Amino acid sequence: MSPETPVLSVEHLSVRYRRGRRISNALDDVSFEVQPGETVGLVGESGSGKSTAAKAILGLVPVYAGFIYFFGTDIAHLPFKERRKTYRQMQIVFQDPYSSMNPTRTIGNTLSEPLEAFGERDHKARRDRVYEMLERVHLPPSAANRYPWQFSGGQRQRIAIARALMLSPRLLILDEAVSSLDLSVQAQVLNLLQELQEASALSYVFISHDLGVVRHICDRVVVLYRGRVMESGPALFVSGRNSAHPYTYTLNEAVPVPDPDAQQARRSVARSVTSPPSDTTKIGDEQCVFAPRCPWNQPRCWRERPLLRPAYPNGVVACHRYPEWQSEIARPEPLDAHVLPAPKRR
Repeated sequence: MSPETPVLSVEHLSVRYRRGRRISNALDDVSFEVQPGETVGLVGESGSGKSTAAKAILGLVPVYAGFIYFFGTDIAHLPFKERRKTYRQMQIVFQDPYSSMNPTRTIGNTLSEPLEAFGERDHKARRDRVYEMLERVHLPPSAANRYPWQFSGGQRQRIAIARALMLSPRLLILDEAVSSLDLSVQAQVLNLLQELQEASALSYVFISHDLGVVRHICDRVVVLYRGRVMESGPALFVSGRNSAHPYTYTLNEAVPVPDPDAQQARRSVARSVTSPPSDTTKIGDEQCVFAPRCPWNQPRCWRERPLLRPAYPNGVVACHRYPEWQSEIARPEPLDAHVLPAPKRR
């Protein structure tokens, strides 16, 4: 394995769900990489495919097409017994730490469970590891004898992070890991994650709907919408107001700001974007999936699927109208004047 081998490489990944006779594309030709010590964000609103990507990486949903390479080995098509060996190196932290813990087990038992599952029988070794991990997430050793309900939400999330790190993984998937926390607690947990990453050379897949949080912690960002990649690139470009895709731009405008006038201007942009289509709305494979909502769409967007192409340095975008649409933001007419009706289907 060369030093340049990515920790994780997702290539042309597709996942399909069947609901009765309907088949929906939860992920459609998604590709991204995570380098050693890097944090890659997966961003999008509910239903965009972020959590499905995490489940596919962990083997919790079947892969319809594509490959998932972990340190150069394709794990998407391994038998369960062989794939289980990778779980020491790959762990997940969920959004709600309380529901992911057994309320009848002490924190010490909860943290030692991964070690037991992978064959560690030495009680003293497990106990020492529990104390070590509690210290690393800035909790006292006495926490091992308490129960989940005796901790605050931020403390429980620290415990969830400690549990994920018990096996010394190389990759941590953080699925909305700070979205349920207060802003001040969010900042503390994010700082802890960065501290742990620097100390252990961890790589993160950081799943979120909040570009403000993503800007703080991520190196690169992949923006998903209805299972497709809309934009991908360095976090400073993607999470800024000069993002390349209209969908990313509207996500950025939805981030609250302290200036009331600026917030009002952002809301005017948000109002220009129509509501998302229902799950039963048919979106053609050969069209832009964002076209029904995009204030800057044109007829080509309805009949031709945009392919990813270069945008800013080290970035790509799937938009026929980049960069032309960016100049139309400042036009005096209302943005909803640019919305075109969907063409009639023959």
